[in-house]
Amino acid sequence: MQAALILFAIAILAPLGGAAIAGLTGRRIGDGPAQTITIFFMGVATLCSYGALIGGMTTGGMPGVALLAHWVDAGSFHANWALRFDTLSVTMTAMVLTVSLLVHIYSLGYMAHDAMPRYRFFSYLSLFTFAMLMLVSSNDLIQLFFGWEGVGLASYLLIGYWYNKPAATAAAIKAFVVNRIADLFFLVGIGLIFVTFGTVQYDDIFAMVPDQIQTGYQLFGSTHSMLEIIATLLFIGAMGKSAQLFLHTWLPDAMEGPTPVSALIHAATMVTAGVFLMARMSPLVEFAPDTRIFIVLIGATTCFFAATVGLVQPDIKRTIAYSTCSQLGYMFMAIGVGAYQAAAFHLTTHAFFKALLFLGAGCVIHAVHDEQNMFRMGGLWKKIPVTYAMMWIGSLALAGVFPFAGYWSKDAILNAAWVSHSSIGTYGWIMGTITAFITALYSWRLIFLVFHGQPRDMHLHEGAHESPPVMLVPVVLLSIGAVLAGLVLAPLYIGGKQAAFWGGAIFNAPGNTVMASLEDVPTMIGLMPSIVGLLGIGVAYFLYIARPELPASLAASFRPAYLFLLNKWYFDELYDHIFVRPYRAIARALWKGVDEGVVEKIPVELARVTWGSAVVATRTQTGSIAVYALTMLVGLVVLVTTVVFFQ
Repeated sequence: MQAALILFAIAILAPLGGAAIAGLTGRRIGDGPAQTITIFFMGVATLCSYGALIGGMTTGGMPGVALLAHWVDAGSFHANWALRFDTLSVTMTAMVLTVSLLVHIYSLGYMAHDAMPRYRFFSYLSLFTFAMLMLVSSNDLIQLFFGWEGVGLASYLLIGYWYNKPAATAAAIKAFVVNRIADLFFLVGIGLIFVTFGTVQYDDIFAMVPDQIQTGYQLFGSTHSMLEIIATLLFIGAMGKSAQLFLHTWLPDAMEGPTPVSALIHAATMVTAGVFLMARMSPLVEFAPDTRIFIVLIGATTCFFAATVGLVQPDIKRTIAYSTCSQLGYMFMAIGVGAYQAAAFHLTTHAFFKALLFLGAGCVIHAVHDEQNMFRMGGLWKKIPVTYAMMWIGSLALAGVFPFAGYWSKDAILNAAWVSHSSIGTYGWIMGTITAFITALYSWRLIFLVFHGQPRDMHLHEGAHESPPVMLVPVVLLSIGAVLAGLVLAPLYIGGKQAAFWGGAIFNAPGNTVMASLEDVPTMIGLMPSIVGLLGIGVAYFLYIARPELPASLAASFRPAYLFLLNKWYFDELYDHIFVRPYRAIARALWKGVDEGVVEKIPVELARVTWGSAVVATRTQTGSIAVYALTMLVGLVVLVTTVVFFQ
């Protein structure tokens, strides 16, 4: 147990060491040594995470807590730096480090010719990883919030890494601002937890949840369940971080950053934080049924919305980005129906095939000299056959085709929605099944546009080339996870061994039988996601291979619908009119009218009046005795007159 905890602590802290050394000394030692340092520390951390996972499971040493230091002691409020060692945290740590290490290695090739200082990029990557590890290993909500804000900061730095590119800096600011809006709700939720439970430490909170079921809170003139309010506030925080509907607008814009950053954000850090938070707080969320209905509604609608938008995007990275948004919707759907284990399972399998798809897209972009428009590609499969094969594997996993990883986890979520036997669960199943069809359609749309058909730009086609081994090896390793992760992990995450595997890290209330009923779905219901997925592949083949003229014809015939999807349901335009323009107008009025017109003008005018008074005063000092005598005489006359007439 002690050895496993030590390995776990090393796994958490090692990326910070790599980030610090590379960031502080990179300018002196150069990019090459800095890159080597960060990858070395990431390798050590990854191996230690595997050792901690194996050690904890074989010795029965989970759960446990490693206290690092005391942090805050203020009256009755206490928070420590501590590492929570249970199945949820240690599996998340192993997944995050595995993907991050491969992204670090891949970045050696992808960023090799970048003009910016690469030591800074690698330092930021390691810092990003450390912040996520602090989040998943936290033992209380304050440390979790530290990691939560840390990944927000690191994402800002990495999305805007090319700071001389206006679109990248705008995307970084947008991601930062949207997440701060959601984080305000999260912070209020943490405050209410402390007010209600008197602590922010997980075990203490969870132990007192049953005693607070009947506790009410006065809000807007009516009484609401305190647990419902807290769970809703936490979920809104998760909506921002995991880019759910209404707070999703930052995610596709984040594609302005380097492709390795996109892979890390979408597969292992940032967007997975919201799902982790809901799984970690399952002992509280279980007793907030109204919030869970809201979670299913948002998750199911998000997965459908994002899939429809991904269906028409011309940019290869944005298509995959909307896919992430959609898959996160599935995960929240699982949270809402009480299948937290299925959500964690899909989070893990998704990490492998989504990182695979993003890094595969990076290989395509690298091959065609940074072009991202799929309509300028075509016929590339002979030029980059390894990348082509990897994209097929990633897409098969994403579409949920047997036996690839997505089949096991996505089907588990849809089955859980069905066996929940609720109206909202049925809504989730319907939206999820429709989305499974659309997912397969846009995935093979991408493959057929990029790799098949005639080249649309001969210059790009002729110059296309396969990526170097330093980029291909991480992609191939991720493809192994995309093939085997579902098959290997299913018995542990959602199968017969799941109760012993999770060891209480995820909680199901006594009345929640969803996980026990996963195998009780009718055969046709269980097969439906696979059927519609294969149907989506067939439709994509018909549209983009057999009849390639049809998509343009359909877009012209249904132009309003096409523009509606192409413009992402006009959320950005709507927010621009409702929030951005009024805010900009108010800011300009305060700037020109108040700041420049009043705040800055008053000191300037006072100075001008003082200067004018001084000039007048100096003119009275003529040096003439006669003038001074006359002035004294006038003053004396005024004084005497005042005394005589106003006594």
